[in-house]
Amino acid sequence: MIRMLLRVLGDDHARAMRRTVALMTTTAIAEGLSYALLVPVLRALFGSTPADAVPWLGAFGAAVALYAVLRYISDLSGMRVGTTMLRGMYHRLGEHLARLPVGWYDAGRVGEVSVMASRGLLQAMGVAAHLLAPFVSALVTPLTIVAVMLAFHWQLGLAALLAAPVVAAIQVWTARSTAAADADRHERDKEATGRVIEFLQAQPVLRAGGRTGERFTLLDDSLRQVERASRRTVLATLPGAVGLTLTVQAVFTVLLILGAYLALGGDIGAAELLAILVLAARCADPLLSLADIGGKLRSARAELDRLDTVLRTEPLPEPAEPIRPAHHGLDFDSVTFRHGDRTVLDRVSLSVPEGRRLAVVGPSGAGKSTLLQLLARFYDVDSGAVRVGGVDVRRIDTEALMARIAIVFQDVYLFDGTIEDNIRLGRPGATEAEVRAAATAARLDEVIERLPAGWATNVGEGGALLSGGERQRVSIARALLKNAPIVLLDEVTSALDPINEAAVHDGIERLMAGRTVVMVAHRLRTVQRADRIVFLDDGRIVEEGDHDELLRRGGRYADFWNISMTPAE
Repeated sequence: MIRMLLRVLGDDHARAMRRTVALMTTTAIAEGLSYALLVPVLRALFGSTPADAVPWLGAFGAAVALYAVLRYISDLSGMRVGTTMLRGMYHRLGEHLARLPVGWYDAGRVGEVSVMASRGLLQAMGVAAHLLAPFVSALVTPLTIVAVMLAFHWQLGLAALLAAPVVAAIQVWTARSTAAADADRHERDKEATGRVIEFLQAQPVLRAGGRTGERFTLLDDSLRQVERASRRTVLATLPGAVGLTLTVQAVFTVLLILGAYLALGGDIGAAELLAILVLAARCADPLLSLADIGGKLRSARAELDRLDTVLRTEPLPEPAEPIRPAHHGLDFDSVTFRHGDRTVLDRVSLSVPEGRRLAVVGPSGAGKSTLLQLLARFYDVDSGAVRVGGVDVRRIDTEALMARIAIVFQDVYLFDGTIEDNIRLGRPGATEAEVRAAATAARLDEVIERLPAGWATNVGEGGALLSGGERQRVSIARALLKNAPIVLLDEVTSALDPINEAAVHDGIERLMAGRTVVMVAHRLRTVQRADRIVFLDDGRIVEEGDHDELLRRGGRYADFWNISMTPAE
C-alpha cells in the first residue's frame, strides 16, 4: 500500500510522505514503550512500599505527555501532507490528462475520470490524513508491547507473539477474499451512477410517453445490483472481522490461563501478571481496529490502482527535434487506422493544397470524422502518414500543430462563463475590438443584442442557456478569433433550424476565406463550392472530384445528392 502510494505520488511528495511515516512509527513505538512503565508502577503499588510508585508514576506521566506531543505532531504532519498531496495530485492528474490523446476520452472514460478526480482522489489521498496514523499504530504499537512483554517475561511474551502470524494471515486472507467483491461493487456503483444520470436526462421522453408514475426499470435493476454487490462485500469481510476478534480474544484468554498457572507456581508475581494482562488488553484495541482500517485501506488501494493506471497511460510521443511545416497543405499518404478490431480507414490517400477546400461525404460510420481527428492528431495512424505542410504530424510539436488548426465541431461545448470568456479561448490575448469583430463576423452580435446581460451573459455549464445555433455561432467566433490557417469543420449545420443555419453559413464562409479547409457534411448543399469532394465508404475513398464532375458520373455521390434534394413527402 505504502509502495503504491509513493509511486503514485512521484518524487515531489514521496520524501515528505516517508518523513511522515517515520514520525508516525516513532509515535507508535513511544506509545507502546509508555505502557512498559505500568509494570514497575504496579509492582511498586502492590509491593511493601507503595510510595516507591511515585517516581514511576512521574515517569509514566512524562512518557504519556511525550507521546501526546508526538501524536499531535504526527497527526498534524499527516494532515499537512495529505492536503499538500491532494493539491499536488490534482495538478499532476490534470497535467497528465492534458497530455493524453483526445481520442482516449470516450464516454465511459470521461465518467470514470470524473468520479476518480472527485471522490476517488479524495479517498486515495485521505490515506495520509486519516488512515495512515491509526494503521501504523495498529501494527507497531502491539508489536512494541509484545517486545516489552518478552523483556519482562519471555513465556507470556512468546504466547502473545504467536498471535502476530495469525493476525497477518487473517488480514491477507480477508484482502484476497474481498478483492473480487470490491471490484464488482465498484463496477455496480459506476453503472448505477450512469443510470441515475440517464434517468434524469430521460425525463422528457418518460413524461412524453406517459410513464411519470412508473419506475425506471434499468435504474431499478442497477440499484438492485448495487444492493447485491454490497451484500457480497459485507459477507466477504465478515469472516475476517469475526476471525480477528476471535483470535484476539483467544490469545488474551491463553495469556490469562498461562499467567494464572505461572502465578500459582510462583514463577511470576501478581503485580507482574496484572501489568502484563493490562499490556495485553492495550494490544487488543488497535488490533481489533485493523478490520475497519483494513477495509478502508483496501478501498483506497483500489482507487490508487485506478489512479495509477491513468497516470501510467502513455501520452502520444512528442518529437525530440520538432520540424516546422513549410506551408499549410494537407496530405494523407496510404493511411490505415484501426479502432479496436475495426478498421476505420483503409489505405486512404488524398491531398489538399494550401488555401483549397476539401469536402468529405459519405454514410454514417464511413470514417469521415476520423479524418479530421487524425489531422489534429487526436490519434496516431497505424500505418501511413498524415502530413501538414509536408511534415508528418508526429514530427510537429503538439502546441505548434494546434496553433495552425481551428476546429468547429458539431457538438459545441461552452465553459460556464460569459460569452466573451468563451470566445477568448480562441486567442486569450486578443483585444476587445478583435473579440467584437469575430463575434460580428459570426453573426453572434445578433444574439448578444437580445440577451438581457449582453456580453456579460453567463452561458451556463456546457452552454446550456444558449440554443444549439447560438452555441455554434460562439464556436465559429472562437475559431475566427484564433485566425488559424487550417480549418476543420465537422457537421456544423446538421442540426440547425433554417435561420441559424443561414447565420452559421455566413460565419463559416468568412472563416474559410483564404484558408485550407477540410469539411465533413451530410447536408450536401454545404459542399457544392468545395474545390474537391471525396466520397468515403467503409473506410475507403470510392469517388472523388468536384461537384459537377461527380454528378455527371452518376455514382454514389450523385445518389446521395438526389436523395438529399428530394423533398420529403
